[in-house]
Amino acid sequence: MKGLLGGCLALALALAAPASALVIGGGGSPSTDCLLALSVDANYPLGGPKQVRCVDGDASCDDDGAVNGVCSLRIALCANSTLDPSCTLSGLGSVIVAHAQDNGDPQFDPDFQSLQNRANADFTFPVTSPDTCTTIGIIRVPIKGPLGSNNSCGRRKKKLQLRALSTGGPNGIREDKDTLKLSCDPAPANGCDPQALFGGTFDRIQRQVFNQSCAVSGCHDSQAQSGNLLLESGAAYGNLVNQTPSNPSALTAGWRRVDVVPGVSGNLDASYLVRKLAGDLPDATYGARMPFNRGKLNGSLRDLIARWIQAGAPPTGWVPGTF
Repeated sequence: MKGLLGGCLALALALAAPASALVIGGGGSPSTDCLLALSVDANYPLGGPKQVRCVDGDASCDDDGAVNGVCSLRIALCANSTLDPSCTLSGLGSVIVAHAQDNGDPQFDPDFQSLQNRANADFTFPVTSPDTCTTIGIIRVPIKGPLGSNNSCGRRKKKLQLRALSTGGPNGIREDKDTLKLSCDPAPANGCDPQALFGGTFDRIQRQVFNQSCAVSGCHDSQAQSGNLLLESGAAYGNLVNQTPSNPSALTAGWRRVDVVPGVSGNLDASYLVRKLAGDLPDATYGARMPFNRGKLNGSLRDLIARWIQAGAPPTGWVPGTF
């Protein structure tokens, strides 16, 4: 069923939505599945699409239409859907998006937080009109990789989980739990080529390492800034290069977060970032290996950072051996 949305607001959304957008229930009991539905570019399985499987750069599902290592997937939430005539549950009381709170949750996702904020802003609870939808938002799913000497890469997945509660009625408050699987595959042409995906060596470090493993909830994002270190885009470079660490032992040892002669050379042994990622620390007073409570960063990515430092940590351009 095409994404035909009721009412003036719904009509505007339908006109703005991509032609392939479908309204799907999201799972759960058929008797409650209409309380909250999802308008997405569902395309899998072909016989009854319930998931979004996108290829990086495919404009039918990737909103930016660019081969950049990330699929930007469109989504709107719709209350009181008339998708299935057999489901008549109506009266949306609240919506909760899982992993949407930046409170140290290791599965926190800023795009889920944005979706929660959009639901809170666009819906006026209780929602009683049929087919009332939020504005369209984006959930970003990066590809896995490129990794290793041959720059291999592959599909990465995300799972969106939603819980909607109805207003009270003769049967009390009813619940509608929905799940949406989202995935992103590399583009078939140059989809794993670092020079096609990133603007330079540091841009690759920022987007493939810091954004995915460090600037996350409870660590080095704007909320936590663990170790007085923020590694989000726009802040990471200035907070690392030739900056002193806040850890007393590393400071006493004369280390810097990234110790370089800018644009000329670097000292890996005195670079706290390298020592923390390798877990090569003299004793426990130097802190834990990073990423904290996660597996060791892929060796090819640690090598990428080492080569960047040895080249003097240039903010732009490509360092040989990093693409």
